[in-house]
Amino acid sequence: MVVTLHRKFIALKHGELFVLDTQTEKPVIVCLHGRWGRGETWADLMRRYGDRYRVIAPDQRGHGLSSKPVARYTAEEMAEDVVELLDALGIETCVLIGHSMGAQNAAHVAALHPARVSKLVLLDKTPEGPIVRIDTLPQDLPAVDPLTVDWPLPFSDRSAARDFLRRELESELACEYFMNSLVETPNGYCMMFSAQAMAANIAYNIDWYNRLSEIASPTLLIRARDGDNMPDDVWEKTKRQLSNAMAREMPGTDHNVHLSDPERFYGFLDEFLDI
Repeated sequence: MVVTLHRKFIALKHGELFVLDTQTEKPVIVCLHGRWGRGETWADLMRRYGDRYRVIAPDQRGHGLSSKPVARYTAEEMAEDVVELLDALGIETCVLIGHSMGAQNAAHVAALHPARVSKLVLLDKTPEGPIVRIDTLPQDLPAVDPLTVDWPLPFSDRSAARDFLRRELESELACEYFMNSLVETPNGYCMMFSAQAMAANIAYNIDWYNRLSEIASPTLLIRARDGDNMPDDVWEKTKRQLSNAMAREMPGTDHNVHLSDPERFYGFLDEFLDI
């Protein structure tokens, strides 16, 4: 079966989400990318599962081609975007997969709107963070992304961008992750995500272990075994907080656990979906 990824904008209260959608009449999987990412990072999964599922991958707010309002970009706000997206598409329930920031957002959808999530997949995201959220208004935060603030943006051309990202980042997968967000402008190649959105998402982030205990849906939890995001103490605490979890580990350090070893990852996902 040839799987086509249809591209469209979906209107929400805050603006629009750009969405990739296989648009088939099948059970639904929704995939949420990580910070700085795009729905495009799920293209291989969409093609792999498009014969069995309708697979949807939005650019989340502040990212890619979606709207970039000045906001706090909290997990609660971005979870509401997912619920609005499901409502707009007439979808009652879905398998929800999230990587990194997307995993945090997905967990909040499952905790706050349990009827909308039949199964949940959380990929390599620590629930740790500050206990108290800052009270600064988002419009008063410096619109400076801590990760990319010192990058030589805009890049003169794509080759210059790729050369820099290969030097700056820890893996070829991380390089490609950011290349997906590169866009040409008259001044050169810039990143599509909003610096204000990245700054706010980091600044307003808080500890969310409590949300894990509110999740009732079956959950697949995956970490990079030797990575920095979920060290052993965080991994064990996260597993204890989830009431119905299948935990699996990807070898190595690469944070992009769904891309680092696709066959192993899809094996875990098939095992979980077939339960």
